Amino acid sequence: MASHAENLGQTVAAVIGLGSMGAGMARSMKRAGLDVVGYDIAPAAIDRFVADGGRGAATPADAVRSADIVVSVVVNGAQTAALLFGPEGVASLMKPGAVFISSATMDPAVARDLAHQVEAIGLHYLDAPISGGAAKASSGELTIMGSGSRLAFEAARPALDAMAAKVYELGDAAGTGAAFKMINQLLAGVHIAAACEAIAFAAKQGLDLDKVYGVITASAGNSWMFENRIPHVLAGDYTPLSAIEIFVKDLGIVQDMARSERYPVPLVAAALQMYLAASGAGMGRDDDSSLARLYAQLSGAKLPGTVKESR
Repeated sequence: MASHAENLGQTVAAVIGLGSMGAGMARSMKRAGLDVVGYDIAPAAIDRFVADGGRGAATPADAVRSADIVVSVVVNGAQTAALLFGPEGVASLMKPGAVFISSATMDPAVARDLAHQVEAIGLHYLDAPISGGAAKASSGELTIMGSGSRLAFEAARPALDAMAAKVYELGDAAGTGAAFKMINQLLAGVHIAAACEAIAFAAKQGLDLDKVYGVITASAGNSWMFENRIPHVLAGDYTPLSAIEIFVKDLGIVQDMARSERYPVPLVAAALQMYLAASGAGMGRDDDSSLARLYAQLSGAKLPGTVKESR
């Protein structure tokens, strides 16, 4: 028997991974009129999505069976591969002609390999890493760095239009989107590290940090990351909106890619060491602005008290 969504001709989208990004992306698609079913390894995340009016699934398999579009918002390439082709992989259960949208940050070579495997069984694969943060995921204003075949873009269009303010079509083969995302992550990781180093140094000088923030955000030394992350430091609230471990992973990928090309990335290497140190100090699951706390611990600088201590 056809589902209610199929009777209405409604596009069915499955979202695998209902964290801060995936939940917002799922809500944006639902708001745009798609029939959205969500799955997450955390039952509470599914419950929250259902409370928002979405449909929950008990397993990834249950989520994808009727889906025209599967949006994967897992952590990395290994998790994406396991979702598709692991012991309980969903690739063989997807509808012929359905599109798999991969939003995880990964090595471009991994994206190309996954696309080849997915396309070999009659599905479409869109390499579509995302940028913009949880707020823009919820408002449907993400930036998507897409690459894939024309048919993959066509199949994914209802979801892309719902989730993103900007969809860059960067090439006709998977891997290009992933490479663009790694350039973004190189800059993001270095800029966060620089912002945290600067605000902790300002604290060491005994400066009024609110005034530092006001002056720098109106001056040439500002960056998007300084403007976005330093308010977390000023509030002493390191609730994770983007965790330290994300940049341990992503700058590690950048460094591996650069090493394979014999390309020097000294700023990445220095920033990565700070993220590793913060993770080793127990801050790995805290907000990436926790690098400021690490600098404070190393230097004795005084930062605003925290709402949440490192775990």
